[in-house]
Amino acid sequence: MKKLIIARHAKSSWSDAALTDFERPLNKRGRRDAPFMGKLLAKQQIVPECIVSSPANRALTTARILAENMDFPLDHIRVEEELYESGLKDYVRAIHSIDCDVNTVMIVGHNPTITMFAEHLSDHDFENIPTCGIVILQFDMGSWSEIEQHTGEVLSFEFPKKYFT
Repeated sequence: MKKLIIARHAKSSWSDAALTDFERPLNKRGRRDAPFMGKLLAKQQIVPECIVSSPANRALTTARILAENMDFPLDHIRVEEELYESGLKDYVRAIHSIDCDVNTVMIVGHNPTITMFAEHLSDHDFENIPTCGIVILQFDMGSWSEIEQHTGEVLSFEFPKKYFT
């Protein structure tokens, strides 16, 4: 049995025009939401054995904050260059490369691909995974390389706006 935690990066800032898209940091709301979502996962005892993240500042910062709030070692976050400005195949390839001994993985990335990825693996229409939104899928498989389209069962779909108004 494999469990995949799909996370979109937290809300980022557009306030500094000198920064590239890759460099954009989290804004105030993002810095509030990411720790909250990490604690929510920890409270539900959903902690990954592996975190794979886009290298973009907003995604990697989100991954680190989530990890800190789940007591996950920061030096175990795997950065995948292909998850920035990438397509569905890159996300699938990243998951297929996970060691079969690992049962729970988190992937942190960007829209629209992160939503397409969740929809591709499940049979659910998420329409849009909001910033810092988290989808948890379960697969009745023994290896990550066996995971394919519509084989994931949606266990939960959480996002900060469910808790903050």
